[in-house]
Amino acid sequence: ERESVTVVCSKMGWIRALKGHLDPGAELKFKDGDGPAFFLHAETTDKVLMFASNGRMFTLQASQLPGGRGMGEPVRLMVDLPNEAEPIALMLHVPGGKLLVASDAGDGFILSEDEALAQTRSGRQVLNVKTGTRATVCRPVAGDSVAVVGQNRKVLIFPLAELPEMGRGKGVRLQRYKDGGLSDAITFDLADGLGWLDPAGRRRSVSAEDLAEWRGARAGAGRMAPRGFPKENRFD
Repeated sequence: ERESVTVVCSKMGWIRALKGHLDPGAELKFKDGDGPAFFLHAETTDKVLMFASNGRMFTLQASQLPGGRGMGEPVRLMVDLPNEAEPIALMLHVPGGKLLVASDAGDGFILSEDEALAQTRSGRQVLNVKTGTRATVCRPVAGDSVAVVGQNRKVLIFPLAELPEMGRGKGVRLQRYKDGGLSDAITFDLADGLGWLDPAGRRRSVSAEDLAEWRGARAGAGRMAPRGFPKENRFD
C-alpha cells in the first residue's frame, strides 16, 4: 500500500520513517548528543539509496524502515556498514536518474542510479577509494555543468560532458590540487548561474556571464571562490 512517509536519519545513523510528509522545520526527538543529518519525503513504495564514505551504495526499502515511535534503529543493523565508514548521502531512487559521485582526492564520475541498486545487505561498491581517501560527494545530476570547490577554496566550473559515465571505478580527476583535496561538487545549468546560501542565510547567485573567470577544462586548478561563498566550502 502506498503511503506518505518522512525518512529521518540522525548523525549517529539512527533511521526511522514517520507517517506523512512532515515540515522540514518540525521538531523531532533524538538521543542525547545526536541530531538530524538527513530528512526526505518518500512513499512506502520507494527505494532509498544510502551512499557511504567507503564508496559503497546501499538500498533500503522505505516500507521496511522502523516506524516513527522512538528514535528508530541503527542503520548498521540493516546494512553491512563498517564502523569506520559513515553515510554521506541519503536520497530516493529515481529510475533512470544519474548521480555525481566523487572522493576527497578529487576523482569522480557519473553513475547510473539503476546500476547503483543493491539487492544485498553488503551494498554495491561503486566508487573505489584508497586507504586514507573517502567518498565525499553524491548528488543527483541536473544540468549541463559541474562546479567543484577544493579545500583550498578554489572553484572550477567545466562542462558535464567532460565527465564519463561509469558503473564502478575511481573516476577521473575533477580538480587539481597542490595541497588538500575536494570539498564539494555539484551540477547545474550554466544559463541559470550558480547559487548558494551566504553565511547570513541569504540566497546569492552569480550569473553565467560573471562565472567566466571560474570556467575551464576539467582537472584545472580553478580560482578563489566568489565573495560570500560559504565558509563550510559546500554549495548547499
